Amino acid sequence: MSKNRDNRSETVKTLAAAKGFTRRTMLKAAAGAGAITATGPWYVKDALSSSGTLNLLHWDDELPNPVIPEFEKKTGIKVNSTPFSQNEEQINKLQATGGEGFDLCQPTHDRAPQFKEIGVLQPFDTKKLKLDNLLPAMLNGSTSIWTWDGKLYHVPHCWGSEAISWRTDLTTLDYKTLSYGSLWDEQYKGKVQGRPHSLLLGIGLWLDATGKVPSNRMADAFKNEENMKKIYDEILKFAISKKSWIKQFWDSADNTKSGLLENGVVIGQTWDGPALSLKKQGKPVSYMAPQEGAISWLDGWAMPTGAKNVEQAYAWLEYVHSPETSAKVADGSGYNPVCKGSDAFLSEVAKKNFQEAYPGDAISKLWNRIPEPSWFAELRTQYAEKFKAA
Repeated sequence: MSKNRDNRSETVKTLAAAKGFTRRTMLKAAAGAGAITATGPWYVKDALSSSGTLNLLHWDDELPNPVIPEFEKKTGIKVNSTPFSQNEEQINKLQATGGEGFDLCQPTHDRAPQFKEIGVLQPFDTKKLKLDNLLPAMLNGSTSIWTWDGKLYHVPHCWGSEAISWRTDLTTLDYKTLSYGSLWDEQYKGKVQGRPHSLLLGIGLWLDATGKVPSNRMADAFKNEENMKKIYDEILKFAISKKSWIKQFWDSADNTKSGLLENGVVIGQTWDGPALSLKKQGKPVSYMAPQEGAISWLDGWAMPTGAKNVEQAYAWLEYVHSPETSAKVADGSGYNPVCKGSDAFLSEVAKKNFQEAYPGDAISKLWNRIPEPSWFAELRTQYAEKFKAA
């Protein structure tokens, strides 16, 4: 968390990378990546990485079956899995151990300033990575933000977004009129779910789009504390006035799903993965980007300073950075792959769900999460807690 870091140039790079988050880009890249998909079964070159253990600290819904079991079967490496559901939980675990106990962790790309400051990561040996397997836009999402002192600290795993999910049997929504402001329609009073800090961001994007609280699509809030407080004071005022609309605040993928299926939620601001997983199962749930733009993110892998099973970690990265495995991650989680050629291995259902989630010009409107300095993260948490406690 570098408090003095100038995020503006990095934000531009990140937003540019977001424009590459499309199936069209993936298909184009796949055409030139035939050698990758035609090389036959994945294998481990280093004998040292074909045994032992690997300790993963990972998002609870980003390693669906059969990703871990297949790796263990192919390599003989035993994976010890420690899932988490929020970035703050991951950061707290790493700080508590001083980077010990885990061989790989999974930061979201906008948390680079925070991870740089707390100093719990070591750089990758890029010679041991298969970076050419990655889509250029995805790789840029890591390299543009996670490179310091000439070294790389983050590589992509999957990408997704946060936007609007809803029960298709209880309400009807249309892309042309869908907005973060739709959550606060009278018909949804007492039927909305979301994370407090994400709902505040969505409100901010909506108030900016309507001209009520101009913020340059919320980018101004990241410039300094004074700007942030000025903008978030107005956002919080609106959020508290609509507190009775909230059915539940979700804090994990499972909690999101239970809200939609069991707890009376009709609409919410959620990650795409949980909603699209339910949709794939045939549940009456859908997900779509609003007019203000879906809030996009890129999760990746980083190596803690206390990693003990380093060769096994590189074997894992080689495995997940194959088009086949990247597609399995996407198919099972509802998120999106980061490797060239993965489209060839995606199910038709996954492709259809992606098209319906980002119709028309939705991809061009993506709002890519801006790198968060620590002062912003701390203030954002304070505003979120005030919203919850209201």
